Amino acid sequence: MEFSEASLRAQSPDPETGLRAVRALRDLAERLEILQVERARALGWSWQKIAVELGVSRQAVHKKHGGRK
Repeated sequence: MEFSEASLRAQSPDPETGLRAVRALRDLAERLEILQVERARALGWSWQKIAVELGVSRQAVHKKHGGRK
């Protein structure tokens, strides 16, 4: 399901359709976060700077992404 389709389906009056779309959007957001954190780290960004941009603590972002290679 592509982003625009998922965002429309997330507004569906049918909970089954809406919840499936929410799950698809959550999965997409997770993949995009991983991609962007990896890019930021490759460019030398600190965990603190990444955390500020994500609106979380440095510890939270490091715990979630620190073990990735």
